Amino acid sequence: MRRPLLRAAAAVAALLALASPTLGITFGQLDATNQFANVGALIGTYEGNEYLFCTGTLIQDADGGASNIFLTAGHCGDGDGRMSVTFDPTTDMDEATGVFVTGDSVLYEGTFHAHPSFACCGTNDTYDIGVVVLDADVPGVTPAPVASLNLLGTMSKEQLRNATFLTAGYGTVRDDKTRGFASFSFDGDRRFVSQTYQNLLKAWLDLSMQPSTGDGGTCYGDSGGPHFLNGVVVSITSIGDIPCRATDKTYRVDTPVAQDFLAQYLDD
Repeated sequence: MRRPLLRAAAAVAALLALASPTLGITFGQLDATNQFANVGALIGTYEGNEYLFCTGTLIQDADGGASNIFLTAGHCGDGDGRMSVTFDPTTDMDEATGVFVTGDSVLYEGTFHAHPSFACCGTNDTYDIGVVVLDADVPGVTPAPVASLNLLGTMSKEQLRNATFLTAGYGTVRDDKTRGFASFSFDGDRRFVSQTYQNLLKAWLDLSMQPSTGDGGTCYGDSGGPHFLNGVVVSITSIGDIPCRATDKTYRVDTPVAQDFLAQYLDD
């Protein structure tokens, strides 16, 4: 479905559109030191206004160098449309309406491309991966490395269970376990949190976002954001539960499907 972005924009304003699975960071902390400088906010236009649709990551090219490729989720755009990205850790927006205000934010323009098979073939693999090809490289931002082919598949269950995954994003914030949706807020600032392993499937990495076990997670507006393992992007936020506190179902980027899709942009 292509419309979750618009729902994410509505979530900024009133948190009313909570019925579909687009995923801010829950039970996390502000990125006050700009630790995740290559994680950016994806800005799109709806009915004449700009909104923070999703999150994503500036990634390395095939040779491990700089690139103009911003990795995000396939449902974060519509067709080959024009979108903007900012890597500012704090964005400017009207918190009452969710409308993004350019203000002092530095924006980089580009063109969105989803995987051609996005949402074609059922839930086993939704091909929920996309990129924004920016018009130019981003100065002063070091791109993140992407996992090599089947990196997660080569890890034992014990290694996965002992691993700490880090995620970052600009979306809806939750820091209270008891008040339900009343505890949600949105300011468009970048936050991060750690997570632990739940399950590994052919296309998916399931991560815990249970605060009772010390995990945080993602929520509305974090779609497309990275999940790092030892500094490497291994998956991206795709879907999760409506209250944003149980399972974070992330789309693996170490699969042949994801790697073949990225190669056509990173090998240029």
